[in-house]
Amino acid sequence: MIEPASLELVVLIGLQGVGKTTFRRFHFDPTHVVVSKDLMPNNRRPECRQTALVTEALRAGRPVVVDNTNPRSADRAALMTIARSCGAKFIGYYFPCTTQFALARNSSRTGKARVPDVGIFATARALQPPILAEGFDELYRVRVEGLDTPVVERIIEDQDAE
Repeated sequence: MIEPASLELVVLIGLQGVGKTTFRRFHFDPTHVVVSKDLMPNNRRPECRQTALVTEALRAGRPVVVDNTNPRSADRAALMTIARSCGAKFIGYYFPCTTQFALARNSSRTGKARVPDVGIFATARALQPPILAEGFDELYRVRVEGLDTPVVERIIEDQDAE
C-alpha cells in the first residue's frame, strides 16, 4: 500500500476498464478521500462537484485521489491548480494500454460497471499522455496490460513517459 507522506492530490489517468479503480482500492482507499465522477451519477454538474469535494478535503488536510479518466492535460491542469492553491503535492498515475485491452477488460463487466464501447473510443481519441512538465511533483506509469500484477514505475524525465 502506498502511504501518503504529506498532503497530496493523486490523479489517475487512463482509459476506462484498465484497472484504475482496482488499483485505487488497494493502494489509496485506506488513506485518501476518493473522488470519482462515477460516484456522482445523478449530478448534472459533476465537474463542479468534483472541484468542491477535492478542495474541501485538501483544505481539511486530507489527501485525495481522483479516480476518473482525466485524459486531457486541461483536465489535469484544473486539478493541479487546486492542489497548488491548497499546498498539496500533485501526483499522477498513468495507465497506458491499447484500446483493444480496455475493450476486452470492459467486456467482462456487467450492469452499470460496463462502459459503452463508444466511451472508450472517445477517451482514447482524447487521451494525452501526461508529462512532468504539466506540473506534476511525481508521475508514475502503471503497467497492467498482459500482467497479473501491476508494475509501477516512476517517471523521472518527460521522455520516460512515452
